[in-house]
Amino acid sequence: MSSQTVSTQPFSDQKPGTSGLRKQVPDFQQPHYLENFIQSIFNSLEGYQDKTLVLGGDGRFYNRPAIQTILKMAAANGFGNVLVGQGGILSTPAASCLIRKYDAFGGIILSASHNPGGPEGDFGVKYNVGNGGPAPEKVTNAIFEHSKKISEYKIEDAEDINLDQTGTHKIGDMTVEVIDSVTDYAALMESLFDFDQIRSFLSGNFKMCMDSLHAVTGPYARDILEGKLGAKSGTVQNGEPLEDFGGGHPDPNLVYAHDLVELMFGDSPPDFGAASDGDGDRNMILGSNFFVNPSDSLALIAANASLVPGYRDGLSGVARSMPTSQAVDRVAEKLGLDCYETPTGWKFFGNLLDADKITICGEESFGTGSDHVREKDGLWAILFWLNILAARKQSVEDIVREHWQTYGRNFYSRHDYEGIDSQAANQLMDGVKSQFLQLKGKKLGDYTVKYADDFSYTDPVDGSVSEHQGLRIGFEDGSRMVFRLSGTGTQGATLRLYLESYEPDPAKHDVDTQAALGGLISLADEFAKIRELTGRDEPTVIT
Repeated sequence: MSSQTVSTQPFSDQKPGTSGLRKQVPDFQQPHYLENFIQSIFNSLEGYQDKTLVLGGDGRFYNRPAIQTILKMAAANGFGNVLVGQGGILSTPAASCLIRKYDAFGGIILSASHNPGGPEGDFGVKYNVGNGGPAPEKVTNAIFEHSKKISEYKIEDAEDINLDQTGTHKIGDMTVEVIDSVTDYAALMESLFDFDQIRSFLSGNFKMCMDSLHAVTGPYARDILEGKLGAKSGTVQNGEPLEDFGGGHPDPNLVYAHDLVELMFGDSPPDFGAASDGDGDRNMILGSNFFVNPSDSLALIAANASLVPGYRDGLSGVARSMPTSQAVDRVAEKLGLDCYETPTGWKFFGNLLDADKITICGEESFGTGSDHVREKDGLWAILFWLNILAARKQSVEDIVREHWQTYGRNFYSRHDYEGIDSQAANQLMDGVKSQFLQLKGKKLGDYTVKYADDFSYTDPVDGSVSEHQGLRIGFEDGSRMVFRLSGTGTQGATLRLYLESYEPDPAKHDVDTQAALGGLISLADEFAKIRELTGRDEPTVIT
């Protein structure tokens, strides 16, 4: 075996987004494309020689060959050790767990999260730093700069290793340890939650269903839920990770997790339903004929944290992404906690968690987490809910409605317009922003504008500034409209419209969400010319 230096030329489209570099599989299969980006990651780092790298992915198509390539490149570039998940499988939160537990220099996670997989589907590469969290902007910017001038990459001339059996291998001078993907993560979960209480609860008449959508959480959910917690065999459905996710869309929402939704809203539904996404960092929570909005889920987790062993000593603070509803703000105010509003992207929580300014954080896009890792964590959120249910012995719906009675209800919805023309999307955003200067104090329909801005965030820990994070229009009654273009897709543009209004009166909490927000929905369409510019009569997905 010997190290080779291969000449190459830059690709112009390797700028990482909020969650790494995401492209369609054929893009990554171009000669030198993957290698260029991996070498650009290594070139942007300092001091990794002889250190440990964590490597794995969500099992989607191209995961295995990409891992073999990255292993050979890591060896040629001087890493001392790589921990790789068995079968190439590592959920994103499990990868973060491993980085932190074994004091690794960093990690490479292969996933396009909730995007579809398969030979014509999506693929992604994300670098996580030593705290276990996604690389901050200064690192991703450095990676991009290196990608624009790369002229060569290093790769070991070596045979592929067997990823399917645990064990130790050598590639050049580097050691590769193929480890069980679940063990360390499951141990972390057991240290946080009352497994005895949950096990006793699941042994009764309580019925649940976990849909892993043929994605990465299947092995984790089976080991923890059906193994350690004694849930009935078959509780975990679609639990085998498949390269194309069984032809489905591994996004745990009301549209794409349709089988689970039909079950939970059908005749004689289980008491509790949950789903996770491609790489295991998102979650959807359902009760019998009842959907828990992710923003409400975050607020409920914060409000009930004292019921869970790992959080009984109290929370240092909470945080939410800017588009996420302000439901958790109301919990923080009542508990006397600081509440931070950050841009979208889990990396923005990292500094707050490391500085112990927050314990629990979340995003409206079905992502919730805490200081146990530095990623959002789908199965963690599901276990948190099970611990709350086991402790309170109430239904999901009763717990949520009791929460609304205490804190009021933040009616909230996100409307996604996927795959729209990029030029039209930019025209829409420019049109919204162009009206901001004269909006304050102006009447829009039945609403009076309190503020209108392009959200900017100054990190309270390191002082870094992130601008242009979403267009906000806030009204005097606390209602909001937020417009963002998503950075997680690979084709066209995705417009996300977020709508929120607060209702303190319990007598009005039973109104359908879309009906309660109807005035704002119509106003947003008229103000931003959504139908006119996108050509869409309705959103692709409503959550």
